[in-house]
Amino acid sequence: MRDKSNPASLPAPASFMNAQSAVVGVRGRDLLSTMRLLAAQGLKNPLRSGRHLLAFGGQLGRVLLGDTPHKVNPLDARFADPTWHLNPFYRRSLQAYLAWQKQLAAWIDDSDLSADDRARARFLLSLMSDALSPSNSPLNPQALKELFNTGGSSAFKGLRHLLDDLLNNDGLPSQVSKHAFEVGRNLACTPGVVVFRNELLELIQYKPMSEKQYLRPLLIVPPQINKYYIFDLSNDKSFVQYALKNGLQTFMISWRNPDPRHREWGLSSYVQAVEEAVDACRAITGSKDVNLLGACAGGLTIAALQGHLQARRQLRKISSATYMVSLLDSQIDSPAMLFADEETLESAKRRSYQQGVLDGRDMARVFAWMRPNDLIWNYWVNNYLLGKQPPAFDILYWNNDNTRLPAALHGDLIDFFKHNPLSRAGALEVCGTPVDLAKVNVDSFSVAGINDHITPWDAVYRSTLLLGGSRRFILSNSGHIQSILNPPGNPKANYYENTKLTSDPRAWYHDATHQQGSWWPQWLEWIQARSGEQRETLMALGNQNHPAMEAAPGTYVHIR
Repeated sequence: MRDKSNPASLPAPASFMNAQSAVVGVRGRDLLSTMRLLAAQGLKNPLRSGRHLLAFGGQLGRVLLGDTPHKVNPLDARFADPTWHLNPFYRRSLQAYLAWQKQLAAWIDDSDLSADDRARARFLLSLMSDALSPSNSPLNPQALKELFNTGGSSAFKGLRHLLDDLLNNDGLPSQVSKHAFEVGRNLACTPGVVVFRNELLELIQYKPMSEKQYLRPLLIVPPQINKYYIFDLSNDKSFVQYALKNGLQTFMISWRNPDPRHREWGLSSYVQAVEEAVDACRAITGSKDVNLLGACAGGLTIAALQGHLQARRQLRKISSATYMVSLLDSQIDSPAMLFADEETLESAKRRSYQQGVLDGRDMARVFAWMRPNDLIWNYWVNNYLLGKQPPAFDILYWNNDNTRLPAALHGDLIDFFKHNPLSRAGALEVCGTPVDLAKVNVDSFSVAGINDHITPWDAVYRSTLLLGGSRRFILSNSGHIQSILNPPGNPKANYYENTKLTSDPRAWYHDATHQQGSWWPQWLEWIQARSGEQRETLMALGNQNHPAMEAAPGTYVHIR
C-alpha cells in the first residue's frame, strides 16, 4: 500500500519508457555524446573521480570482509534465489555490484554536469550496469543448477536459442514462443463478421451473447501501433466477451498494417476512416449515435474525431467516450525526451518518410531497451543461461505481433508530442477543422494505470481535464496493458477513484478512495446507463447495405 502522505512514495510521473520514446527513439550519437561528456568529467576533475574511486574501494573492502552494507530491492527478481544471500561468494559479488552502482550514481550527482546531462548520464549508466549485472553471467546460480540438473543439455539449448535469435530476432532474446498461438485459432476467437471495410480498417460486428441487448452500440478503436485482439485474447481475458455477455452491441475496428504505399496516411486519414465506421455502426443498429472506446493512440484518434465532429456541428453522432490509457495532454516530464531535440525529431520524420513507414520492430527495440531488466535480460537468463523456451503468454504474443506506422501518422505523432496541441483550442487541425476539446461536451470515462510506463497516469489524468462534459477518472493498480485487461475475479485487482477532479493529480490521488476488485463492473454500469433501451437480441449481423463479408478476425489482422 502506498503512503499517500508522502509524495515520493507515489509512482513517478514517467519512467524512461514513454510514448515519446516509441515514437522518436534515441539516437546512437546522443548516447555517444553522453559517453564523451562522462569521459571529459573524469579527466576534468581527476581529484573528484579519485575520491569516488577511493570510496568505492573502501566499500569493496568491507564487502570482502563479509559486511553487507547494501540492501537488495525485494522486488528485484534477478536476485531472488537464496544463493545470492547465503553463499559467501555470491553474497560478496552481489554486494560489490550494488556498491559499484551506488558509487556511480554518487559520482554523477557530484559532477558539474547540467541537470539534463545528468539525466542522460544516469540513463546511459543504468543500461551499462543492468547489462553487467552478475545475474546475467553464466555463473548465475540458477544457470549452474540447471546445467547440473540437465547434464549439460541446458547449455546446448541456450546456444541454439541464441543462434536462432541472432538470425531471426534482430539479436534480441525472444520474449514469447512463436508457435503457441495463432490468431483465429486460440486468439481473437469471439464469433463475429466483417461488415464494413475501407482502405484503412475493417469493422467487425460480434455475435450477441445475451438474451437482451442495448440499442446504442459500442465501437472499440484500438491503437494503430498494435493489432486489435488485445481486447479479445483468451475467453477469461476477453473485454469483447465481457461487453457482449452484458448486453452491449459490440463493434471492433481492425486496422490495416500499412506498407510504404500508404506513407501519406496521417491522423486525418484515420479520423475520417473511424467516422465512416461510426456511420456504418449507426446504419446497422438503427441507433442515431454510438458509444466510443479508444485505447492509447486510439483514444487520441477518437478525441480528434469528436473535435472534428463538434466543429462541424455533428457531435450528436457520439453519445459517450471511454479512454483507456490515452494521452491527450502530451506534456510529460521525462528524461527520455532529453534525447529528442529538434534535430532528432526532424531526422526521425525524414527517415520514416524515406522508408514510407516506421517499422514496429524498431519501436519494439526502443521499448525493450527502456526497460532492459524486464524485456531483455530476463529472457537472456531464461532462454540462454537456463536453456528454456520463452513462455507461452498470450499478451506477449500480441505484443510481439508487430505492426507499422505510416510515415505521415508518425510525423503527426511526433508533432503531437512536440507541440501538445490539444491543450490549446484550435492548435490541432484535423480533416480541415480546428479541434477544441473543451467544447466536446460528451460524457467521458478515463482509465489510467498506476504503474504505466508508456502513458503515465498523471498525464492521462491531465488529459481527462481537457475534455468537456461529465468526466470520470479511475486509476487502476496495474501497468499499461494490465490496466486494460482487468477482468473481475482477479484477486490482485484494485483501483482508486475520486469524483472530485482537481487540477493537481497528486491532490486527487491523496483524497481518492481505494477499492478492491476490477474497475470493469464500474465501467459497465456507467456505459449501460448510456446505452439506451434494452430490446430482444437480434442475432442477424450486418444489414442490406453492410452485408457480412467474412468471419472474424477478418483479413487485415493477418497482414504482415
